[in-house]
Amino acid sequence: MKTLDIARIISPLGELILFADEAELVGLEFSNRPGRVSAVRTQIERSMGRFDEREASDPAGAVTRLNRYFGGDRNALEGQQVHPHGTSFQERVWRALCEIPAGQTRSYGELAASIGNPNSSRAVGAANGSNPVALFVPCHRVIASDGTLHGYGGGLDRKQWLLTHERATFRTERATQQLALM
Repeated sequence: MKTLDIARIISPLGELILFADEAELVGLEFSNRPGRVSAVRTQIERSMGRFDEREASDPAGAVTRLNRYFGGDRNALEGQQVHPHGTSFQERVWRALCEIPAGQTRSYGELAASIGNPNSSRAVGAANGSNPVALFVPCHRVIASDGTLHGYGGGLDRKQWLLTHERATFRTERATQQLALM
């Protein structure tokens, strides 16, 4: 039986549970979703089989990256090795999500067009919703075509917090760059 490294951290979004297979992050779960069976754990077991857990302080370096991200480094999550274990379509969507820069958003339709399937907004939404490594594969950066927040496995309050956090950080960096030019 496979053994995954597990860490629980407290964040501004509540407790997060990280799952790593050696150097690759395979899951991130919001632990305080009352009454909800662990969809991330179920997805990992479906693709990798049952697993044992081993407590770790910084599985795959993800805790360090999250601390930097929540501390204001909006690019801290980039470069994290992840292996979300999805279908080929899901993995195409998840790769496209990683192309959306922090501080920006795309609509489901724009994301569908970016993977060459402009009429697959609903399928893109479903793939977005099954992303097992939220934050690192930034599904929170996808919004409805009318600019409103729509769908997020972690809850719309968390999605709003993440977008506000990234935009606030972006504005601060941009203001710093503008001051340097003066």
